[in-house]
Amino acid sequence: MAKVVLENVYKVYPGDVTAVYDANLEIQDQEFVVLVGPSGCGKSTTLRMIAGLEDISKGSIYIDGKKVNDIPPKDRDIAMVFQNYALYPHMSVYNNMAFGLKLRKYPKAEIHQRVMEASDILGITEYLDRKPKALSGGQRQRVAVGRAIVRKPKAFLFDEPLSNLDAKMRVQMRAEISKLHTSLKSTMIYVTHDQIEAMTMGDRIVVMNKGWIQQVDTPLNIYNHPANQFVAGFIGSPPMNFFPGRIVRAAKGWVFEAVGFRMPIPPHMAEKTARLEGREILMGIRPENIDDRGSRPDADPAHVVQAKVDVIEMMGAEVYLYASTGGASFTARVDAACRKQIGDPVEVVFNVEKIHFFDGVDEDAKTIL
Repeated sequence: MAKVVLENVYKVYPGDVTAVYDANLEIQDQEFVVLVGPSGCGKSTTLRMIAGLEDISKGSIYIDGKKVNDIPPKDRDIAMVFQNYALYPHMSVYNNMAFGLKLRKYPKAEIHQRVMEASDILGITEYLDRKPKALSGGQRQRVAVGRAIVRKPKAFLFDEPLSNLDAKMRVQMRAEISKLHTSLKSTMIYVTHDQIEAMTMGDRIVVMNKGWIQQVDTPLNIYNHPANQFVAGFIGSPPMNFFPGRIVRAAKGWVFEAVGFRMPIPPHMAEKTARLEGREILMGIRPENIDDRGSRPDADPAHVVQAKVDVIEMMGAEVYLYASTGGASFTARVDAACRKQIGDPVEVVFNVEKIHFFDGVDEDAKTIL
């Protein structure tokens, strides 16, 4: 397996269109790293540059300590799994998996051994004689993964491999790919626009936006300590709520003043937020940190916000309340016992120990706390 390093990598297309800016990333041997971001953020372009399918405009890429800028894809010893599976429709599953090894003129006995080992790992041995059209989407994806496994490459690259599967199959394949990483002890780089996939699969996550790497960290650290407003809003489902407002001085310390409510700032946050007095900033809070006051009768009245219910989503064990206050909309994830209806007034309680502040109101606004 291999360590993969990107140093100051750019991708510029004709017409001076830059897809990736100054990407610096170090992926350790046997690590599972997920590149995540919205469509057009540069994540797939970055993966394709690692694979050699896109030329690098500037910078360097190293695989296993060797600079690969000018090395063709077939000589980089990596295996890529695509979104559309890219299987040969006229070949059986066995021959699809064996084809790459045959091109490299491996002995027949070794080819057979590798195909059987991979099919056993993926649970597709009974399908080896079938053609791809006789398989379900999930089975085809296993074949595509199996074709990569038999190569025993230095690194596996996955380009949105689950996008064509239904919701239930996606969950199942997420678990299978994670188990595969554990059993193969391999370096895996995985691209997705689905932040749930990123959170559940990656050892580390690389969040990208508009061609720039925004933050690289473990899923938990990115969730709890986002680098900026974009990361905070992109990671999490439902996403973080944001309220524009200002820090103002009050009789007993400092408060965040927004349209429709005022929220006291905990003493341990006051020092960092006080320097922003009067400036336009954002307060962020995740839906799970907003409770229906009916379940928190002992809540501090200073932490209560008056709102109106706009939409209700029943999720079984919990309820998503989409509400508004002072012109700002927000989402609260509350207990299923909540019996509010659309149009009802609602009192919600903010957990002020879980609020975040951002130095500005745009998506590049840096996190203060």
